[in-house]
Amino acid sequence: MKIVVKIGGSLMKEGTPDALVADAAGRASSDQVVIVHGGGDVVTRTAERLGKGQRFVTSPEGIRSRYTDRETADIYQMVMSGLLAKRLVLALRKAGARGVSLSGVDGSILQARRKERLVIVDERGRKVAIDGGYTGKISSVDPAVLDLLMAGGYLPVVSPVAVGEESEPLNIDGDRAASAVASGIHAERIVFATDVEGLSLDGRLVSSLTPSEASSRLPKIGFGMQKKVMAAVEAVNAGVAEAIICSGTRERPLAAALAHESCTVISKR
Repeated sequence: MKIVVKIGGSLMKEGTPDALVADAAGRASSDQVVIVHGGGDVVTRTAERLGKGQRFVTSPEGIRSRYTDRETADIYQMVMSGLLAKRLVLALRKAGARGVSLSGVDGSILQARRKERLVIVDERGRKVAIDGGYTGKISSVDPAVLDLLMAGGYLPVVSPVAVGEESEPLNIDGDRAASAVASGIHAERIVFATDVEGLSLDGRLVSSLTPSEASSRLPKIGFGMQKKVMAAVEAVNAGVAEAIICSGTRERPLAAALAHESCTVISKR
């Protein structure tokens, strides 16, 4: 079985989620596993230490994202691919797995179109168009390098940086990157590990949803979880059998998620 594990940025703030990493390493002995990771808070913290203030914008749909100019794109790539990915590779080694870190740029795994314009809501609540900066929307996935590594017994760790049409690095959403990787390698499962058990509505954990049910509930879902649900729906609609949103902090989190214990499962069944 092929499994993509998205390690949310909330789990990468102060190090690596050791229980989740160990669980993924153990799973890789029998299945083919790819890790995609986030880490936006570490990017922000590092950029500010370097004297580069970070700007965040909000779309008319209420989705908040980082505005990425070229300097920010370089810092983003440095932190994601140079710092956080290597932390995960070292943690995997400690857990007995052979990790290899790549970004979406390597082997053109993730190719994206640079957004020419972004429509945002300004401080006065007005819709305005601004330059798109170095943010991209994934256009295609080339899984050749990932398939080669997994066939050789390695566990790929992918950072959410894509290559643009002019060979420029582009910031892409980590959850969407994980969804694209899952569909690209024809994974059977994608697991979004975060710091909560799953999607909660009206104070209760939602155990299962179809893609259409999940999409209809998007307006009721908060910012961080909204992106995960959108990415989960995209993965299932692209052919992944199940998308699971779960806590990455519990004991054996990956095994628990695959057994559907205290999590949210999105599937067509």
